[in-house]
Amino acid sequence: MNPSVELCSYPDLDDRIVIVRAGDEVDSVFVRTERFNALIDTLGTPELCMTALDLLGEQMKARPLIVINSHMDWDHFWGNAAVAGRAPIIAHAAALDRLRDPSAREVLRDKASQDSRFRNVDLIGPDITFSGSMTLNGGDLTLELIHTPGHTPDHIAVWIPELRICLAVDAVEYPLPEVWSKNTGDLHLIRSSLERIRDLDARLIIPAHGRTYSPSAVDANLAYFQALADRVGSLSESQLADPQLGCSIGLRLEDFVAIPDGMPSDVVAFYRNCHETNLGATVQAHSEETGK
Repeated sequence: MNPSVELCSYPDLDDRIVIVRAGDEVDSVFVRTERFNALIDTLGTPELCMTALDLLGEQMKARPLIVINSHMDWDHFWGNAAVAGRAPIIAHAAALDRLRDPSAREVLRDKASQDSRFRNVDLIGPDITFSGSMTLNGGDLTLELIHTPGHTPDHIAVWIPELRICLAVDAVEYPLPEVWSKNTGDLHLIRSSLERIRDLDARLIIPAHGRTYSPSAVDANLAYFQALADRVGSLSESQLADPQLGCSIGLRLEDFVAIPDGMPSDVVAFYRNCHETNLGATVQAHSEETGK
């Protein structure tokens, strides 16, 4: 069953920006400018996206729509079929590599076999791609699309300088983001992307998960990765070789971040897996740096 969709806001959030929330699954964002409307991500199914567009109602009719896919994770772009042919879809060029990879269809097959709501999903890619960065001039508001890899190779965040708001999507996450792989390069990328977002000196930072808008979230994510590196750096070679390292006191998820009260057990398990990937990447980076 699809989660319910609602339109939300945050304190001090400009009324030209609307949070489109699909239950506990993901948030997308709608931005209204003088020249166009922009939808950053299309949620996890076409039905969810259509519901969101219906809820936005009159705001949708006044201006042409532009869709931005932040990255090719299923909960962010599987709703593309709802806007295909109605609006140009923009993504980073690396998104095409992810779409062409056989794993993209494997994920869809697996999820469709487990949940019937995914059986009508078509993998619709972007119409327009870019490398580096791209700027959309909406007249009153500017949307700067910034390549922020590390969580995924194709990830982009959206910076709105006039409002000093960063739509960080999955580059920042509460309680923690997940690095793309255990490769040292990806770990460096996610930390660099977090630093780039921090250096924007945003008034609000809005991720797609965690229902937070405080710039402190990016500081907390950076502190988490630094604490992880410091802890791994203090371990002996034999300790680092322990296959159950992530279960050791001092290296568990809860030793680095506070698990929110009431967080469902399946969500806690998800973040434990994220932590395991981050830990593995940190151990790999430490081994490469020290030669151990």
